[in-house]
Amino acid sequence: MDAANVIEVRGLVNQFGPQRVHDNLDLDVRRGEVLGVVGGSGTGKSVLLRTIIGLNRRRSGRISVLGVDTEAAGRREAEALLRRWGVLFQDGALFSSLTVAENIAVPMNEHTDLPKDVVREICYLKIGLVGLPADAGAKYPSQLSGGMRKRAGLARALALDPEILFLDEPTAGLDPIGAADFDMLIRDLQQSLGLTVFLVTHDLDTLVSITDRIAVLIDKKCRVGTIHELLQDQHPWIREYFHGPRGRAAMKE
Repeated sequence: MDAANVIEVRGLVNQFGPQRVHDNLDLDVRRGEVLGVVGGSGTGKSVLLRTIIGLNRRRSGRISVLGVDTEAAGRREAEALLRRWGVLFQDGALFSSLTVAENIAVPMNEHTDLPKDVVREICYLKIGLVGLPADAGAKYPSQLSGGMRKRAGLARALALDPEILFLDEPTAGLDPIGAADFDMLIRDLQQSLGLTVFLVTHDLDTLVSITDRIAVLIDKKCRVGTIHELLQDQHPWIREYFHGPRGRAAMKE
C-alpha cells in the first residue's frame, strides 16, 4: 500500500442479484484530503462507502484501509481498525432511546475501558467541538432539529478520535445556510484534527467549497480528479453535472 494513501480499492465488484453496481473499480484516498464522492442515481455511492467499512460484502476485489487488508484481517486487527475511523450516516442515525451524550458514549463504552466520569467529560468535549450547546447532551434525538441531529451524529463519529471520517450525504435535508455551516464545520475539523474525509454527497456547493478531489462513479467505475480537472472531462454525465445550471451557480459563489 502506498504510504500516501489511507484507503486503496482495487478491482472492486459489487453485485446484487443480476445487477452489477461496481465492476473492477479502483480508488485511492490520500492521507489528509477531503474526497467527495458523486454519481447518478444507482451508481452505488453509499454502497461503496458501506463496502469500505465492511457493512456490505463485496463480490470480489481488494480493499486496504490504513495498511490493513479488510478481508484478510483477523478479529483483533479488524476491531482495532474500527477504532480508527468514524462514520456519520444520513440524519445522524442516532439511537432514539438514548440522549445525545449517551449516543456519543456508545463507541467509548464498546471499545474502551475508560471510567464513566472520563467518558462523560469526553462526550461534552465532543458536543462543544461540533458546535452544539452543552444542554444538548441531555436531550433525545426527537428533541433536536435535523441540523442538530447531524452534529450530534458527527460528535459520535469523532468519539474515538478517528483518523478517517466517513460521511454519507451530511448536508441532505438542510437549508442552504445550515448546509454551508455544516460544510465549514467539516473543513475546520478536518484541518484542526488532521482527518482524512470520505464524503458521499450530491451537493455541488459542498464539492466546490471543501473537497480537495472528487471521485465520480460512472459506468460502474470511478474517475477521480480535482474539480478543475473534471470540468475538462468530456463524459456526457460529468459535463451535464458540472456545467449545468446548478453547477455554474456553485462555481460562481
